[in-house]
Amino acid sequence: MMDMIEKQEKLYRDEEIYEILHPLVRKWFRDKFKGFSKSQKYAIMDIHQRKNVLISSPTGSGKTLTAFLSIISELITLKDHDKLEDKVYCVYVSPLKALDNDIEKNLREPLSELEEMAEREFEIRVAVRTGDTTQYQRSIMLRKPPHILITTPESLGIILCAPKFREKFKDVRYFIVDEIHSLADNKRGVHLSLSLERLQNLAGRFTRIGLSATVHPLQKVAEFLVGYENGEVRDCKIVDVNYLKKLDMKVLCPVEDILGADPEEMNTATYNLLDKLISVHKTTLIFTNTRSGTESVVFNLKKRFKDKYNDENIMAHHSSLSKELRLETENNLKKGELKVVVSSTSLELGIDIGYIDLVILVSSPKSVSKALQRIGRSGHRLHEKSKGRIIVVDRDDLVECSLILKNAIEGKIDEIHIPENCLDVLSQHIYGMAIEDRWDIDTAYYLIKRSYCYRNLTENDFLSVLSYLAGEYTSLEDRYVYAKIWVDYDTNMFGKRGKLARMLYATNIGTIPDRTAVRVKCAGQVVGRIEEDFMEKLRKGDTFVLGGCIYRFNYARGMTINVTPSSSPPTIPSWFSEQLPLSFDLAIEIQRFRALMEGKFEYGRSREEIIDFLHEYLYIDFNAANSIYNYFREQHLYAQIPSQRKLLIEYYTGYGNRKFVIFHSLFGRRVNDALSRAVAYMIAEKSRKDVMISISDNGFYLSSDGKIGGLDAFKNLTSENIAETLTKAIDKTETLAGRFRHCAGRSLMILRRYKGKEKSVSRQHITSKILLNFVKGLDDNFSILKEARREVIEDFMDVKNAKKVLELIEEGKMDIEQINTRIPSPFAFNLIAQGYLDVLKYEERIEFIKRMHQAIINEIEG
Repeated sequence: MMDMIEKQEKLYRDEEIYEILHPLVRKWFRDKFKGFSKSQKYAIMDIHQRKNVLISSPTGSGKTLTAFLSIISELITLKDHDKLEDKVYCVYVSPLKALDNDIEKNLREPLSELEEMAEREFEIRVAVRTGDTTQYQRSIMLRKPPHILITTPESLGIILCAPKFREKFKDVRYFIVDEIHSLADNKRGVHLSLSLERLQNLAGRFTRIGLSATVHPLQKVAEFLVGYENGEVRDCKIVDVNYLKKLDMKVLCPVEDILGADPEEMNTATYNLLDKLISVHKTTLIFTNTRSGTESVVFNLKKRFKDKYNDENIMAHHSSLSKELRLETENNLKKGELKVVVSSTSLELGIDIGYIDLVILVSSPKSVSKALQRIGRSGHRLHEKSKGRIIVVDRDDLVECSLILKNAIEGKIDEIHIPENCLDVLSQHIYGMAIEDRWDIDTAYYLIKRSYCYRNLTENDFLSVLSYLAGEYTSLEDRYVYAKIWVDYDTNMFGKRGKLARMLYATNIGTIPDRTAVRVKCAGQVVGRIEEDFMEKLRKGDTFVLGGCIYRFNYARGMTINVTPSSSPPTIPSWFSEQLPLSFDLAIEIQRFRALMEGKFEYGRSREEIIDFLHEYLYIDFNAANSIYNYFREQHLYAQIPSQRKLLIEYYTGYGNRKFVIFHSLFGRRVNDALSRAVAYMIAEKSRKDVMISISDNGFYLSSDGKIGGLDAFKNLTSENIAETLTKAIDKTETLAGRFRHCAGRSLMILRRYKGKEKSVSRQHITSKILLNFVKGLDDNFSILKEARREVIEDFMDVKNAKKVLELIEEGKMDIEQINTRIPSPFAFNLIAQGYLDVLKYEERIEFIKRMHQAIINEIEG
């Protein structure tokens, strides 16, 4: 049998493509562009022939126009023959609300230029429908439907249930999903994949076009785009325009030796380097990993170089800023008025921001695909190189960025994680389907299984969602959770219940949870606020810094947490909730590199030989190679170098005789979260005492004031029992409570809006905690509880790869080595220090880092 998903190998000639276009479109394109871009030569013909296509190429390579060109051409042809009807021909979905501006450029502009050329109007309507569309605009759309509708996944879900408007969708011919890579890895994508199948059920087959930045594996994203039929994946052509050769990317280390440099020196060198880079380019876009990082870079550049940077030519752009400020930044960028823009993640996606000649990443973007997507924002005159510089901020960052650079240049990209079998999103859709019509249970089940995300959905899970929606858990009514559908098992049918169904559905749809800040109370006083994501990470007894003081977390009630002052070092650094986790694939590459370095030191290779190897293997400059050499040399001489062949466990006794067990498990934070919580749970079960955990991408530690027994517990953890152990370990955590609230919202157990009233996030949280305890007593396998657990261990943590790590140990591919240290080894330093450093004032921090580094040198020389 032929593979249903295949790479498009045929590159069409310009003449062949011009031939299929309407004469006007042909002339317009010829006048405006030099010729077709590579992705256009691959894809336009397929779209014209109504084949499904996934186009992967850098942002700004004309993907959007590729998708629309033959569609515009076809609509003009229909108009010429007087066959253009009042209905939707093409739906374009994107994750961004701010897309109107872009569409303006890629659709309305070409259309008006074409009309000028033709000296007549085509009356091809383009409309945007999002949550912000007014009732009046909607009524116009109903009378005169747009031929091309631009919308978000959430609005599409509502349209599918709008009785009058859905009629206009009966003949949809094209469906474009833009930025598909940023939808596929979360529940918005899962939601969209079901909407696509429901639309196909209404409109018959249509052509699916996916537009994506660099992701891997494209095969998987293509399956996500086109879905399944009768258990077989539908056909799709993949257009992969690889542009890695056009990449001008370097890792820069601001100082000669990153271990020896103190933070003051490091900061000055970093800002001087930033200034130097910005000065020789027209427009620079800087990415930081956190919003506070963004603010700090803007502040420091203005402060350090007063004569160069001011409010006129440097601006910040991140999700906490108001919509107006963000738009102003985007427009000033487009007009070319800004010298530099600093962003956290908000400018990663394709908002059109004009021409940028340099992208700088401050600190590691944590994955190869993120690095490529961010750097891909530069050089947007089609055939120019993308130019990116990664500036490293500390020792681990340096190693990470060097391997990102190597893998980017060699085309190794981390694998995308697409959530599967999400029962909360499923509940929402089944409710939507019931509002649409009465369904045969089996027909509905087979429709759902056409989505890539539900191709493996068991009948059991499907029926459990039906029984929740049908109110078969009657005692839930006491908790104000009412039946939303009726199910008749004799006739095998289901349908909607109640007069308010459509209104409830339309006002509560979507997958993005409402979020709000959490108040922190100490002895009845509010001492500050933290992010909800941060609260989710807190375990009882955890300590953290807020406004310069250390607090211990006791419990949460609604959106308020109760704390008491504490003197022990913080276990969770303050920036923790914003930092992206290191990707597992990249972690394994770093582990491999560690093994190579260990080999070089074991065989007594000279400094010159090792530095030569570093240059050749990693493509880095002198400062970087020198720093990496010193870092590994110190770890080798003082302790041992851990790697994917050796899991190093370091025992260290800290301040006040506190015991630490440090696991050098460089597998990324999501895996370490899973491993550490499972181990801590096993220890607590056995010895009835709580141990503190602190995790990072590079490892985790357990600490306690007595004997811990960490290794014994770790050895009892197996690839067989970890999922079950984790499920028990998260049972009473804020993480599960927070995720359950989100899932309860998505599955409409908790109505966020009812009869015009909004339920505050704090109320939702209190309700969901009561519900959570109630549901546990009701049925431990209740579908929405099952989903909240799945989300925590599969999407938030990474149980799949944690299993892989345990398998490596079980198969004897990774040995466990133990060492005792008096001072944490260089590789453990960041992990041990991450909490400490939050407490120390800036000068003390410098002093602390210097002292630690000197102590290691003394130990080695002694």
